[in-house]
Amino acid sequence: MKKLLLASAVSMTLIGSAQADGHGGTYAFDDEGAHQFITFKISHLGYSWLYGRFNDFDGEFVYDEGNPENSSVSVTIDTASVDSNHAERDKHLRSEDFLYVDDFPEASFQSTRIEMGADGEADIVGDLTLRGVTKEVTLDAKMVGHGEDPWGGYRMGFEAQTELTLKDFGVPKDLGEASETVEIIISVEGIRQ
Repeated sequence: MKKLLLASAVSMTLIGSAQADGHGGTYAFDDEGAHQFITFKISHLGYSWLYGRFNDFDGEFVYDEGNPENSSVSVTIDTASVDSNHAERDKHLRSEDFLYVDDFPEASFQSTRIEMGADGEADIVGDLTLRGVTKEVTLDAKMVGHGEDPWGGYRMGFEAQTELTLKDFGVPKDLGEASETVEIIISVEGIRQ
């Protein structure tokens, strides 16, 4: 359930590609939600995978065309929107054993630096706050594409991923050795403001 917010971080990535075309600015996440996802994957007993997502989150990224390393991204996630396609399990995920949404209704990610790679991909480093615990995490991000949309706007899309250790964020439930970490996969589309 990680810093799914990190998801948003993905936005900062392939900044190099957009830089040449002059597409700097502030991009808000597609608020209709049809083109953005924060998903997670965790082992179930070491025998199979449990997949889920957060249905409600928002954010934006600022792309600094002249100096991509000065770009930034921020994300806020409604932790109660967790959805693993099973109502009873989702109720448990919202409890004190996991996300503890009554006390911590939001998770957030705020980038602190961008490290560009030679291949055009980026490491988005930032602070993820989950269950009231803030830890530095790194998102491996890349640009999917950018360009004009059919409605007169301009969009950029990114994807990113990271892995979180549950106990690092104060999750008390012990799911066994095979399930100590959760993989977070983020896909976002930003609309230039």
